[in-house]
Amino acid sequence: MRRFAAILLRSFLQGLLILCPIAITAYIIYLVFDGVDSLVPFVPRGLGFFIVIVFVTLIGYLGTRFFLGRMMIEAFDHLLEHTPGIKYLYTSVKDVMDSFVGDKKRFNRPVWVCINHNPEVWRIGFLTQQDLSHMGMQGKVAVYLPHAYAISGYVVIADAKSVKPIVKMNAAEAMKFAVSGGVANLEEIHRS
Repeated sequence: MRRFAAILLRSFLQGLLILCPIAITAYIIYLVFDGVDSLVPFVPRGLGFFIVIVFVTLIGYLGTRFFLGRMMIEAFDHLLEHTPGIKYLYTSVKDVMDSFVGDKKRFNRPVWVCINHNPEVWRIGFLTQQDLSHMGMQGKVAVYLPHAYAISGYVVIADAKSVKPIVKMNAAEAMKFAVSGGVANLEEIHRS
């Protein structure tokens, strides 16, 4: 009887390990879909999501393809960047978005940074400033260190000699490794 209970418990835990990532992913997709869909009230369910996606795509197309569209986007951008109070929030969000996507990607240089020398401890990060001498920090670099399982992190200033480029992973693989808490299978990353 005890052996049967152990088999049942082990099977239940294995089932949780299999189903939890699927369920959590499906739930997050549902929350995103539902949140976007609810931005357009008074339309049938699902149509709001479609309308928002078409609207965002149209703004992206007009804002990058036509002179008048670019001029309007830049004028609105200029207005928000110079409005007291709003400018700090807007420029911060814009800088973060530009860091991850777009023409000004900043998290594209994955590095190992030694954060402790005795005992030696290395963290994975992204080189964001290669030279800080203009700030009075000769021989120093800025490295962004993402947190595991979160969309957050912090910046450290380190000696340039304590930073080594990562040669076996691209930026996306390095971010996946860092955000997964180092549990991402490296062989699996290189196969995909």
